[in-house]
Amino acid sequence: MQNRAKVVDENFTRRVAQGDLPESNIPLSLIDVGLQPVELVELFESQLMSRHLDLLSRLLQARGEAFYTIGSSGHEGNAAIGRAFDYRDMAFLHYRDAAFLIQRSKQLPGETILHDMLLSFAASEDDPVSGGRHKVLGSKRLYVPPQTSTIASHLPKAVGAAYSIPLAKRMKHDGELPHDGVVLCSFGDASANHSTAQGAFNTAAWTAYQEVPMPLVFICEDNGIGISTATPEGWIAANFSHRPGLKYIACDGLNLLDTYQKARQAAGYARRHRKPVFLHMRTVRLMGHAGSDAQTAYLAQQAIDAAEAQDPLLHTARLMIDNGVMNSSQICELYEVMRERTARVAEQVILRPKLQTAKQVMASLIPPKSQRPVYEPATEAQRNATFGRDQRALAEPQHMARLINWALTDLMLEQGNIVLAGEDIGPKGGVYNVTGKLSERFGKHRVINTLLDEQSILGLAIGLAHNGFLPIPEIQFLAYVHNAEDQIRGEAATLSFFSNGQFTNPMVIRVAGLAYQKGFGGHFHNDNSLAVFRDIPGLVIACPSNGADAVEMLRTCVRMAQEEQRVVVFVEPIALYMTRDLHDEGDGLWTHNYLSPEQSRIPTEGQSKAIKPGEFGQYGEGTELCILTYGNGYYLSRQAAKVLEDEHGVALRIIDLRWLAPLNEELLAVTIAECGHLLIVDECRGTGSISEALMALVKERLPAEFKVKRLTAEDSFIPLGRAATCTLPGKESILAAALNLLGKENPLTVVKSA
Repeated sequence: MQNRAKVVDENFTRRVAQGDLPESNIPLSLIDVGLQPVELVELFESQLMSRHLDLLSRLLQARGEAFYTIGSSGHEGNAAIGRAFDYRDMAFLHYRDAAFLIQRSKQLPGETILHDMLLSFAASEDDPVSGGRHKVLGSKRLYVPPQTSTIASHLPKAVGAAYSIPLAKRMKHDGELPHDGVVLCSFGDASANHSTAQGAFNTAAWTAYQEVPMPLVFICEDNGIGISTATPEGWIAANFSHRPGLKYIACDGLNLLDTYQKARQAAGYARRHRKPVFLHMRTVRLMGHAGSDAQTAYLAQQAIDAAEAQDPLLHTARLMIDNGVMNSSQICELYEVMRERTARVAEQVILRPKLQTAKQVMASLIPPKSQRPVYEPATEAQRNATFGRDQRALAEPQHMARLINWALTDLMLEQGNIVLAGEDIGPKGGVYNVTGKLSERFGKHRVINTLLDEQSILGLAIGLAHNGFLPIPEIQFLAYVHNAEDQIRGEAATLSFFSNGQFTNPMVIRVAGLAYQKGFGGHFHNDNSLAVFRDIPGLVIACPSNGADAVEMLRTCVRMAQEEQRVVVFVEPIALYMTRDLHDEGDGLWTHNYLSPEQSRIPTEGQSKAIKPGEFGQYGEGTELCILTYGNGYYLSRQAAKVLEDEHGVALRIIDLRWLAPLNEELLAVTIAECGHLLIVDECRGTGSISEALMALVKERLPAEFKVKRLTAEDSFIPLGRAATCTLPGKESILAAALNLLGKENPLTVVKSA
C-alpha cells in the first residue's frame, strides 16, 4: 500500500516544477480581492507550514515522538479565513484548521506559532495550550478556545458566545469579547448532520428570525466525506442555502482569492447586520482521515488520485505564478525551506519534558481562582423595591421553591453578571414557579426564555461564560439532561483541563430532579439517577434536602462559580419544592425562614451559616445507628427516625450529605465510625448510585467488621400513577431496614407475617 503522505509530498514539487497545475474557473486577481503580492506569499507560507506539520506528525509518530495524525491537508484554504477576521473574533475551530490558526497568529506580534504547535504535537508539558494533555488548536491570546476531536459539540457554545456579545453591550457589561466582535465556528460537512449541529443552526436562525442579534459565522469545510461515509453531492448547499434567518455564502476553498473574498463578505455581513452566516467552503481531504486510515478500503484509487490532483497548495502555486508573485523554482525552494524549518524546530521540541504523574495530569481539572471583582451587597432600598409584594412574606416560614426564588433574587441583585436561561423560566416562572417574578424583576435579557432544546440551553450557558457572564441555566427535568449531557461532560467540564486552566466556563446548572412526585409524570419527570454527573471529573454536585440549606448552598455554588470558576450542578428535589410538613399535616416542620445575604453573614453561636462544599448536615448525636442519605432520602429518614426514637429507643444520627461531589470522605469516615451501625439510604437506583461509592468508602476506611446495610431504589424506571413509589425507598422500608440492621423486630413485619 502506498504512503499517501509521501505521494502528496512528492506530487507537489514534481507538478510545480513541471508546471502541471490545476486550473480554476474563478477569474479573480489580487486587485479584485484587495490583496498585495506580499500578503499572498504570507497566506501561502501559512498553508505550507500547516502541510509540513501534517507530514512531520506522521514521521514523528513513527519515531514515538508525536501522538496525533488527524491533519489539515486539503483544508489549508482556511488560512484566508484566518486573515479575513480580526484575531479578537473568538473562534471555535474544526480540528483541520491549523492554517487558520497559523495565519491568525500573524496579526499579533510575538507569537511563536510553529514552536507552540509542535509542542502540542509532541504532548510536551511546555505546550502553551493544553500543557501536554492533547494535541489541540488553541490560544488564549488569539481568542481560540481549544477543541479536541469535536463532532459538532462546539457549535452550541459558539451560538451562546455570539448571543453574549450584543447582550453584554445592552447590559453595559465589559466582558471578555469586544462589543463589535463576531464569533466563528468551523466544522466538517459530516458533522453538519449531527443533531448537536442541527440544534445549533436552528437556534441561531430561530434567534435571528426574531430580530435578536446573533453575530456568528458558521464555517462548513466541505471535503465530501466523513471518515469513510460520503456526503451526497449538493447536500450541504441544498440543506443550508435557503434556511430562514441564515445567510448562505459559498466559496471555493481551493482558491485562496475566492475564499478570502467570501470570508470578508461573511465577516462584514455578520459584523454589520449582527446576523448569522453560513460560509460553505468546498475543499478536499488529503492523506485520509488520519495516519492509520487506509482509504483504499472504501475509496477507489481513481477517487483518491482525483482529490490529490486538486491539492489546494497546487492551486495557490498557480495563483502565485499567474499573478507574477513567484516562479516555480522559487515556490519549490520555499516549500523545502519550510520543510527544513519545521523539522529543525521539531528536533528541539521533542526534547522538552512530558507529563509523567497523575498529579501533573490532573493539575488543570480544577480551574484557577478568578480575578473577577467582588460584588457589593444590594442596599435595603434596592431590596425593598425588587422584592415588592413579597416583602410581607419574607418574614414567614416558606417552602423550598419560594426560598430558592428569593435566593436567586438577592444573588441577581448583588451580581450583575448573573443571567438565567431555560425553558419557560420567564413570565411563567418555570413548571414549578421557582423562577416566578424574576423576569419581571430583572428583565428578559437576564431571565432568558429559551427554545426547547437542552443542548442549546447549555451551549448558551457555556458561551455566556466565555464572555464573563455567570450563567445559571435551568434544565426542566433531570431526565432531559441526557439530551445534552455532552455539553457538560465533553465541553464545560473539560475546558479548563484541555486549556491548562487558561479558559474556563463557570456556571451553576439548576436541575429539577429526582422522584416522589406522587405519581406525576412517570419516569420522564421522575428520574432517580445522578450517574450522568457523578463520573465527570471536576464537577461539583449539590443536592439540598430543605429550603434553608438550598438558600445557603445556592449562594455557595454561585460563589464557587464566580470566584473559583467551577462548573456546578445544583439538583433540586422536585417533590420537596412545595413540601411544608414533616410528620403531621400542618406541622410546618419543612418550612424555613429566609435569611437575607446580610443576615446569613452574621455568625450564630460563633459559627457561620454558610454551607461550605463538602459540609454535611446532621440530625441527632446518637451512636447506635447512623443513617447516611441526601435529598428526599433525608426527608424520609427523618420521618422514620421519629418512630425509631419514640417507639424503639434507638439513639441515632442522620447525615445529610448535601454535596454529592466531591465527597468529604475523611470527615464522613470519622463521623460514621462513632456509630455502631450504618444504614445508607439512596433514593437513586442501586446500580450506578452514590451508595456504591459510600459502600466503598466504608470498606476502605472502616474496620472489616463494621456493620453496614444499603437501601436503594430498584433498578427500574418509575411508572405513572399509584405505583410510582413502589420501586423507591420510603419511610416504612427505611424503618424496616434500620431495625433489621440493629437486630430488632419490626412490629409491622410481625403483624404481616402472622
